[in-house]
Order: sequence, then C-alpha cells, then structure tokens
Amino acid sequence: MCLEAAMDKHRLLQQLHSLRQKLHEMAEARGSLTDPDVLALSEEADQLIVALQHLQREEWSDLLRRDE
Repeated sequence: MCLEAAMDKHRLLQQLHSLRQKLHEMAEARGSLTDPDVLALSEEADQLIVALQHLQREEWSDLLRRDE
C-alpha cells in the first residue's frame, strides 16, 4: 500500500471513529434512532464505510497482482 493510501485510510478511520461517537451521543440525547438528524449522521457514516471498503478492495487487488 502506498503512503498516500495509508494516510487516506487512517484519516477515514479517524473520521469514522469520531462520527460513531457523535452518532451514539446524538441518538442517546434524542432518544431515537429514527430522528432525522441521527439518520443523516448514520448515512454519513455509511459513506465513510463504503470509502474504506473501496480502499480495502484496492489493497487486496494490489496484493493479488504482486503474487502473480
């Protein structure tokens, strides 16, 4: 994995961790998982997860190409 990709992955993981904390706090404060603001934050977390999965797939592809 190149340094830039590792930094991107690290940054995304940090953002996801922060977002998960905010999501937990907001859901607890609002008393609902279906509150519109909670759902919006959850969708933002979903987008980060998809970006991380994309990076992971790229890492696996790079590893498989090296093994050929």
